[in-house]
Amino acid sequence: MTKDIQDVQPIRDLKKLEDMKWSLKRHCSERDYIMFLLGINTGLRVSDLLQLKVKDLKGKKKVIVKEGKTDKPRTIHLHNIYEELSDYIKGLDSEWLFPSRKGNKPITRIQAYRQLNKAADMCDISEGIGTHTMRKTFGYWYYKQSKDIATLQRILNHSHPEITLRYIGITDEEIENSLQSFKL
Repeated sequence: MTKDIQDVQPIRDLKKLEDMKWSLKRHCSERDYIMFLLGINTGLRVSDLLQLKVKDLKGKKKVIVKEGKTDKPRTIHLHNIYEELSDYIKGLDSEWLFPSRKGNKPITRIQAYRQLNKAADMCDISEGIGTHTMRKTFGYWYYKQSKDIATLQRILNHSHPEITLRYIGITDEEIENSLQSFKL
């Protein structure tokens, strides 16, 4: 059974994030690894990831995706994962970017969830893993690197910065810790 969005957490430890990528690539499949890589580097919802077709991304470093939940267009930059994505696409024999082995269709959210949890188990990540982990991990690390909550709020299509901070798991304690060393 999949977890509620509130129960799912971002991967906050870079070592665990690298372990997760390694586990997906080595013990699941290239498809699952690329799905995770695309998810953590774009912040797309799994429902939008799974609807991508090869023609949508092939040879492109920037694409516009119409998000299913919000019905809004969103520009996705692929520069940082372009080579890996291109190599993956070259080996595909499907119109779908993340094809199911059962007919000409993409994998399901449930299958994506299972593969992410299988990899997480191998990495000793015991809680908070779901398909939304990819989106939350993107948000968490985007914020940690940029400290730009306003832009992240726009990327994730949230209505308020507080929602975005809560969504990515920036807790009151982390905010308090950051203020302890702040001085002008």
